[in-house]
Amino acid sequence: MRMTNRLAVLAAVTTLAIGGAAGCAKEDKGGTTDTGVALIKSGSLTTCTHLPYAPFQSKDSSGKVVGFDVALIDLVATKLSVKQEIVDTPFEGIKSGADLNSGKCDVAAAGMTITDERKKVLDFSDPYFDATQALATQTGKEVKTLEELAGKRLGVQGGTTGEDYINTQVKEKSLKIEVVSYKDLAALQQALATNQVVAAVNDLPVWNEYIKANPGKVVVAAGFDTGEQYGFAVKKGNAELLKAVNEALAAARTDGTYDKIYAEWIGAKPAA
Repeated sequence: MRMTNRLAVLAAVTTLAIGGAAGCAKEDKGGTTDTGVALIKSGSLTTCTHLPYAPFQSKDSSGKVVGFDVALIDLVATKLSVKQEIVDTPFEGIKSGADLNSGKCDVAAAGMTITDERKKVLDFSDPYFDATQALATQTGKEVKTLEELAGKRLGVQGGTTGEDYINTQVKEKSLKIEVVSYKDLAALQQALATNQVVAAVNDLPVWNEYIKANPGKVVVAAGFDTGEQYGFAVKKGNAELLKAVNEALAAARTDGTYDKIYAEWIGAKPAA
């Protein structure tokens, strides 16, 4: 009994010690950089994105997230003297502002088009990429117009401006097309590859990247110049971080860094 009681006391003391140590663990409540930019995690610029969306963001063979957006936000992180930390999250939470408002991330970088509707819930950076929509089909099954898809299935990525564009065209032109929405780019591309849809719409650079990785299987059959531009986003009212993002982008355009990153991830930069 004496031994048992002694063991019990030792166990209780050990438990209290462990519990006390855990209770004393310091919670990371964020921090402020030397330039006055508040971050949700000290020493890190946390970025919300939605994978995969190559060449803007995707995982390489080692599992590291890389891409055009990633490289540009790295410039912002360097400017703030911190490291970029990436969070993969559904696009809906990004474009709605929910992820930024809840403190999941500091900045959103997800190949996201600037729209008036999104401006209501997000503060966008200066545009960093001119985008256009493209219609992709399997090789040998090309079409030139949406009208040629009458009675067929056309795939889009849910929650994107590509989906909005197609739905508007179908409604305005009374097109008899079955529009099928997929949760992400990977699912959309798989649907096209496996004949679940006869064509699919997404941003041109995305299809170019897919064609490069899958030569001879898919072609860009038509393009739609929608005048879209991508922007990075921060929480409404986060003026200091937005300023840092814009300054990093402006510096990159001035010193040639932007062109180098563009050439690496997108290809030859169009003439101005």
